[in-house]
Amino acid sequence: MFKKNDVIIVYLILLAIFLGLFIASVLAFYTFHKNSNTIQSGIYIKGINVSGLSKEVAKETVEEELKYKMNDHIFLQYKNYEYYVAVEQIEAGFDIESSVEFAYNVARSGDFLQDVQDYISVLMSNIEIEPVLKYNEKELVKYLENIQSNLPDQLKQSDYYIDEDQIIITNGVNGAGIYMEELESEIIEAISEISYNNRIIDIPTYVEYPEPINVDSIHEETYREVQNAYFTTVPYAVYADVVGIDFDVDRLKNLIEENNQEEYVAKLKYTMPEVTTNDLGMEAFPHLIATFSTQYVNNPDRTTNLRLASDKINNTVVMPGETFSYNRVVGKRTIDAGYKEAPIFQNGQVEAGLGGGICQISSTLYNTVIFANLEIVSRRNHMFIPSYIGGGRDATVVWGSTDFKFENTRNYPIKIKSSVNNGSATVSIYGLRNELEYDISIETSVVRSVPYKTEYQNNNRYTSGTVIQAGHNGSVVDSYKVYKLDGRVVEKERLSRDTYSAMNKIIAR
Repeated sequence: MFKKNDVIIVYLILLAIFLGLFIASVLAFYTFHKNSNTIQSGIYIKGINVSGLSKEVAKETVEEELKYKMNDHIFLQYKNYEYYVAVEQIEAGFDIESSVEFAYNVARSGDFLQDVQDYISVLMSNIEIEPVLKYNEKELVKYLENIQSNLPDQLKQSDYYIDEDQIIITNGVNGAGIYMEELESEIIEAISEISYNNRIIDIPTYVEYPEPINVDSIHEETYREVQNAYFTTVPYAVYADVVGIDFDVDRLKNLIEENNQEEYVAKLKYTMPEVTTNDLGMEAFPHLIATFSTQYVNNPDRTTNLRLASDKINNTVVMPGETFSYNRVVGKRTIDAGYKEAPIFQNGQVEAGLGGGICQISSTLYNTVIFANLEIVSRRNHMFIPSYIGGGRDATVVWGSTDFKFENTRNYPIKIKSSVNNGSATVSIYGLRNELEYDISIETSVVRSVPYKTEYQNNNRYTSGTVIQAGHNGSVVDSYKVYKLDGRVVEKERLSRDTYSAMNKIIAR
């Protein structure tokens, strides 16, 4: 019979043998792992098992799996309106390469004891590696700002314009502002968790309030002392006429205090100069500085809007250092002013809107201003690329919220000539050429493109299969202002980077 001590000794020997075999096995597997070119067992990247894979295969495997799991768009919702952010356009993606490198280097630090400990620990409990999400924050913020500017409940600041013998002040309207940081955080969290395939993010908003009407400021901006126009030829100089303008400040203040109206109208008192700039004729503006044209299809209502806007800016003189405001010159687009319903970009698609088409005139003017080498003060691109001009060369305008402005940075006044005839909208700028005059051109390049999708919509107005809306790809476009002298490029300046949404193709069913 075995004594108790003998049994203990046997157990200890067996335990030592087991531990020896276990350690030997671990060391054998560790040595194999150390000398292999594969990732050890028990490692996952974003839930994807990369055990036993080489770095190249692991990277390819994770990329393919995530591409399958990730959607192209993150859908956003505000009331009954739907918007989206294209993942590709904000350059969102996981840093797979760094994660694979980290996975491969597990238990390969060079410290034997630490490596063995890490190797055993991973074998026993596995590890999950969360790759870093990278994205272009500047592009995302710009994209969200573009969505905000297209919300149906836009903030409208109070503004004013002059119409014949009246100054018309429009009251501001409360609007929806987006909590940008909160929405950006939700979008990034959704991408990180790959949880947006069947999820629509509600756009978090707050109420924005317009600035109160400042009658004193409006009076200061509009008041003018009368002055006759004249010009000299030695040196060549134009001194523009100034129409004397004034209105009763106290009366207008009382009107605003006592009434809450959409518009307030005050009579203007004009004192007319005896000689105007127009009386000087084109002799005062001897040189064509720049001209540009866009083409239009003759839709009667849209063409009417084009002509109205064109006539408003035609013959406008902008003095050196003066800023031209498209909204101020053209005025509010109203039925009384003669504007018609025509197609506009609104709520993520093409809809009928009052004054549709006038952005073609602002876009045509924008290009002419660039060619004339004047300074852009304020300009925003459309949500979608317009049909009449390429991406990166448009300028959208919305009364009360989005204006196109430029400053006459030349040393001589300029005169705008604008016309809409025979399918062509043309804007030209006249003035006096400088001794050193650059030949200006615009170059554009597509940074990224996002294909449109096809969606089917129940619509009793159309036969099943009818295309209600044609699809157009979205893109990110860089535009450059190119300066040339004697045919040689001397400078290339980036004007803007513009993001355009894809316009989905809509088919009736």
